[in-house]
Amino acid sequence: TGGHTAEILRLLSCLSESYSPRHYIFADSDKMSEAKIRSFEQKRSETFSNSQFTLDRIPRSREVRQSWISSVVTTLYSILYSLPLTYKLKPDLVLCNGPGTCVPVCISALLLGLLGIKRAIIVYVESICRVETLSLSGKILYYFSDYFIVQWPDLKEKYPKSIYLGRLV
Repeated sequence: TGGHTAEILRLLSCLSESYSPRHYIFADSDKMSEAKIRSFEQKRSETFSNSQFTLDRIPRSREVRQSWISSVVTTLYSILYSLPLTYKLKPDLVLCNGPGTCVPVCISALLLGLLGIKRAIIVYVESICRVETLSLSGKILYYFSDYFIVQWPDLKEKYPKSIYLGRLV
């Protein structure tokens, strides 16, 4: 939401039209992202006439300041909700950047690969605001992503599997 959406849209602005259709998944309680995505895609359609995208909402896995115990339950619920959606979309690539919503989607994509249904490449880009430590989503997806990108050299030193490309957004 908010900053995460702005960051991911900046990343997507660099992608070619071959990354189409694009499927946006965001939390059902997120009120800002849909308008930002629609505006982004409207501008993109001026350059790429065949621009295709979908919007899908899933239950938020964890609210800000939600207790850790209850967040386990809401995350499991979000994973169960994400599984049929991920199965329907069968993505080639999952590009995500930090909101808790990305964890259930990535876990669902991993499960599809483990079941031999569809293998998706998972690219996680840690938010620019994470200078010294990873976000909770980053701490989880560090072990499961195919590519884990950080935007600060200190994080690359702490997390050797990560890829440091400098500032991306």
